[in-house]
Amino acid sequence: MSENWTHQGKVRAREGDGVFELVIDGLTTQSRYYKPLIYEFFRKSWRGGRPAWGEFSVEIMMDYVGDPPWMDLDNLAKALLDAIKGYVFHDDAQVSRLLVERRAGEREQVSITVRKLRDLSGWVPPKP
Repeated sequence: MSENWTHQGKVRAREGDGVFELVIDGLTTQSRYYKPLIYEFFRKSWRGGRPAWGEFSVEIMMDYVGDPPWMDLDNLAKALLDAIKGYVFHDDAQVSRLLVERRAGEREQVSITVRKLRDLSGWVPPKP
C-alpha cells in the first residue's frame, strides 16, 4: 500500500495492492453531506485507478469522540457506497461483503476500506 495520500479538504484517499482507502475527517449526523463531498474529491483531485469489475469487500468505520452520534448506519453505508460507485467499482451490487461499525476513537472520522475479493473480468451486470 502506498504511503502517498491524495488530499482535498476533509477527504484523503490512497490505493495499492488491491486495496482502496478513503478517510473523511469530522462527523455529521446528516449522511447526505458525505455524497457531494466525496464526489468533489473524485472530480477534482483523484488520479488513481479506474473502476473495476469483480467482487469487493467494503469496511466502513465511523470513529467518534464523546457520546456516539445518533445516526442510522445503514443510511451512512448507502450514501458512501453511492459516492464511491463509478470510481472504485462500477456498481454497488459488486459488494459481496459489507461491514459498517461505529466505535469510540481518538478523532472523529469516517474511513472506508475496499478490498477486491475476486476478479470477474468478463462479468456483465444482469439486465433489470
